[in-house]
Amino acid sequence: MQAAQVDPRGNERERLPHMGKIVASSGRRRLILTVVIPIMFPQHHIAKAVDVGEASILQNVVKNFMSKAKAAGLLRLAFHDAGTFDLDDKSGGMNGSIVYELDRPENAGLNKSLKVLEKAKMEIEKIQQVSWADLIAVAGAEAVSLCGGPVIPVQLGRLDARTPDPQGKLPQETLDASGLKKCFLKKGFSTQELVALSGAHTIGNKGFGSPVVFDNAYFNILLEKTWTSSGGMSSMIGLPSDRALVEDKECLRWIKIYASDQAKFFDDFRNAYIKLVNSGASWRSV
Repeated sequence: MQAAQVDPRGNERERLPHMGKIVASSGRRRLILTVVIPIMFPQHHIAKAVDVGEASILQNVVKNFMSKAKAAGLLRLAFHDAGTFDLDDKSGGMNGSIVYELDRPENAGLNKSLKVLEKAKMEIEKIQQVSWADLIAVAGAEAVSLCGGPVIPVQLGRLDARTPDPQGKLPQETLDASGLKKCFLKKGFSTQELVALSGAHTIGNKGFGSPVVFDNAYFNILLEKTWTSSGGMSSMIGLPSDRALVEDKECLRWIKIYASDQAKFFDDFRNAYIKLVNSGASWRSV
């Protein structure tokens, strides 16, 4: 699937009119309540009316088009859409621009995941409008939950970009630990959040335990042997950036914590994912 196949003229109608809806990755009773939610970027608080019953339409349709085998690709899609955020110039972020960026080398293979969501989007829009940004953010959260990971609530109301994000903003796979920390800091993420988000590699075919189980196996496997980023780790296991984490004392501290405490990893991953998919987002006013 090429980016050109996604009609950018549909962006305006794809905006979801209810900014305050929140989708959680589990079945909930229909209810309406008012909550105050901190938005990471920009940093302010807005009171929102939450209709979990109506918002669950999005969650349930996504589930119908998802399988454990597709989960890793859908989670990667969310990371690559949101991961372009730059805190300095406020460019990039969770804005659906990935639909224009599928021909970039770093996004190889993501066209398959977008095709899955394209089908889901058609079904959802028979009932209500949804932006690509919201759909991708929810799909990533559902992918984690489906594979046994934490339930992640996702705020709705993101607006879609009309153009691609700047190139070269995603973390490179070849970065050492120092480079990774600097890259994530520019996006507003701490070293702890970097390590927690790296735990997403526990699903998929990277060699960190079962490819369809979201757990803390990633961290345990990193600690099993003394690997170095320059060699010694099987090419079938992880990326150079994964291997680099164990060489950094600060990263290693969190790797050990998450290896011994899966509940802590789940909590921190949930919080980091919420922050990730809110970063750089533009929101429709209530």
